[in-house]
Amino acid sequence: MTTPTPDTPTPDTRRPVDPTVRHEIEQFLYREAELLDDQRFQDWLELFSDDVHYWLPTRVTRTVRERSLEVAGPDGAAFFDDDKTFLRGRVRRLSSGQSWSEEPPSRTRRLITNVRPVELADGTFEVRANFHVLRSRAERHHDTFFGERTDLLRRIPREPGFQVARRKIVLDTTTLLAPSISIFL
Repeated sequence: MTTPTPDTPTPDTRRPVDPTVRHEIEQFLYREAELLDDQRFQDWLELFSDDVHYWLPTRVTRTVRERSLEVAGPDGAAFFDDDKTFLRGRVRRLSSGQSWSEEPPSRTRRLITNVRPVELADGTFEVRANFHVLRSRAERHHDTFFGERTDLLRRIPREPGFQVARRKIVLDTTTLLAPSISIFL
């Protein structure tokens, strides 16, 4: 059993969502994937709150007894650990043509599946979803990323109806064969 951290809700503070809300959340996530695949990074950035935490911790193989240590914690190593300022900088770099790892730009396709939202006591939504991202670059370079994201979504009174306040991305692999992670997952 995992011990909740201060930013992880306990099971008794979670409520199932009705089918209408589930559909809204799924459409939000699909729209986000479309913006990234279409390289509309500035529009994508607007889906995130000003206090966002966008995090991809590292993962190592552990024994069954040490499984809780498999994914790095908040003070551990991370491929990225960004706030809104860092995300803006990454978007600016990708959009400028000055990012060597994305010139020419990658072609991507994101599949979001197994969306599992719950409503928290404060009215936000914790959403776990699986993803598969294919990146194709230049003529012969292909990378595949599989994993799970856990998002904290807040309702907002305008389109698209939600903002991402927190995203934790956990890759299924421990060794990355890709030369870089210059795309958003």
